[in-house]
Parts: sequence; structure tokens; C-alpha cells
Amino acid sequence: MAARIEHLVISGQFTLDGGTWDVNNNVWLVGDDHEVIVIDAAHDADAIAEAVGDRRLTAIVCTHAHNDHIDAAPALAELTGAPVLLHPDDHPLWKQTHPDRAPDADLADGQVLAVAGAELTVLHTPGHAPGAVCLHAPALGTVFTGDTLFAGGPGATGRSFSHFPTIIDSIRDRLLTLPPGAVVHTGHGDSTSVAAEAPHLDAWIDRGH
Repeated sequence: MAARIEHLVISGQFTLDGGTWDVNNNVWLVGDDHEVIVIDAAHDADAIAEAVGDRRLTAIVCTHAHNDHIDAAPALAELTGAPVLLHPDDHPLWKQTHPDRAPDADLADGQVLAVAGAELTVLHTPGHAPGAVCLHAPALGTVFTGDTLFAGGPGATGRSFSHFPTIIDSIRDRLLTLPPGAVVHTGHGDSTSVAAEAPHLDAWIDRGH
């Protein structure tokens, strides 16, 4: 059975730099009837575990370590035995949320994660966070962009650990070079495509966010 993509929206809060905001996070599952990976374990480990069901959860992949994308990761790992994977450049952010529990393994640029016959290639795309990554799944015609690229522009870069010129470089060099038809599944909000976003790069640079 071919791998498929499943989607949950889970509400919670994002906290950074002394502020707290209500957010809706996209949680993505990639797999088949037997095994699955979770991309961004947000807010509610029980809800994500219910979506996983009796399948083997092979990895909990963190696109970055802002609390709203990782707050449920340790609990989900405890429920399922799956390892938590994070790029090492985001360890300082991770420790703000989980000071007593480290990720289980590092993600590296170019690393390939395999699940249910599909391959997801890790693309290191810093800017929104130093260790932000995207996951390109060519066979599924999809890239999971976390908070690096949204419908309408780059992820926010106005807070600690972020940098606008860096996210622009990541988007230009790592994402807009992907096939135009690739569906962009984001960390919040609606999905889009590479073709829909690529024409607007210069406008984003001009506006500065």
C-alpha cells in the first residue's frame, strides 16, 4: 500500500520572548496502514496517538523547536516508543520547553527518512529558527515546510533566534528550486504550492517580512 498523508489541526499556545499567543498547528502524518511518521507533535499527544492508532510510529520529526511544534513530543514518544528527531542547531530552543529531556537523535541536511516506501529528504532551512528543516517527499509531490514557508510568504523572523535574510536564502535556494507542482504543507494555515509562491519572492524581500 502506498504511503499517504494525513492531517490534524490542534490548538494550543505559542510562547517566546515573554509573549503568548493562541495558535492552530498543523500536524502531518505520513505512512500507510502499518507504519507512520509524525511531523511536528503539537499540543496534544493523546490526539496524535489516536490518529496513529495501532500503527508503528517510526519517528517524531520536529521541523523546528518552537514550543508549539514540540510541546507534545516527549509525551508522544513515551506513549509510542518513537524517537524524537531535531536539527542540533535548535537545541537551545528545545531546552526552553523541555530542559530535562533531550531529543533522541539529530536531523542532518540531506538525510533521508523512509516510511511506508516513501522517502523524505531533510532540507536544512534556517531563518525562522536556526535548526529549521523542511521535508521533501518527491514521490508524494509534497514538501513539508514547518514555519519556513507559508501561503503568502516566509515564516516570522521578528523574534529571538530568527533572521529575515537567512530565511529568504533558505526559501530561494532550497524550496523554490523544487518542482513547481510540489504541494507545500505548512506548519499553520492552508497548504499552497511552489508555483503559487515563487513569483512573490521579490515582493517579500521588498516588504521585509
